[in-house]
Amino acid sequence: MFSGIVEETGKVVKLEKDQENLHITLSCSFARELKTDQSIAHNGVCLTVVRQEGDTYTVTAIKETLEKSNLGLLQVGDEVNLERSMKMDSFLDGHLVQGHVDQTAVCTEVREAEGSWYYTFAYTPAREDYITVEKGSIAVNGISLTVVNARPESFQVAIIPYTYDITNFHNIRIGSVVNLEFDVIGKYIARIVKQVMEGYLKDMNKK
Repeated sequence: MFSGIVEETGKVVKLEKDQENLHITLSCSFARELKTDQSIAHNGVCLTVVRQEGDTYTVTAIKETLEKSNLGLLQVGDEVNLERSMKMDSFLDGHLVQGHVDQTAVCTEVREAEGSWYYTFAYTPAREDYITVEKGSIAVNGISLTVVNARPESFQVAIIPYTYDITNFHNIRIGSVVNLEFDVIGKYIARIVKQVMEGYLKDMNKK
């Protein structure tokens, strides 16, 4: 479990294809503190450390992860948002993030607003419970953000200078692909409402 509060960005130093898997080696300031089997969110994707060497560590992304996220687009030198798993006695500064990316979105607009930035992202919902609501939470590349201007297939987020500087948002341009994890509570509510409505309609058809 994560909070969507990025610790820092790591740099991709090596990519190794292994059949349908991708081994990703990164460098970061806390690499020496890591151990095998530890979970870390990479652009919002929870991956397990499989090797640690000096100032670098390696994780493995499988085919499904590569298909549902932007990790398959990584190149050596790219910055990746990193967050170690949350301690249950810690403050929840963001929102509950599972590290299970739902799908990707594409940046369609970047607008500067006197010291901050508005980013617009468009997506085709892979499921009907993949929705955003005004002032609701969403994780974009693993960052806990508040939704602005929610639409059926797009939304905006406002980025302050601090977030812009310490995450890879400063690399996002029009056409950039980002990872989305929709609010887990919202997904449960949407699924429950759907089941209740389906049950109601089924009962009505019996009468």
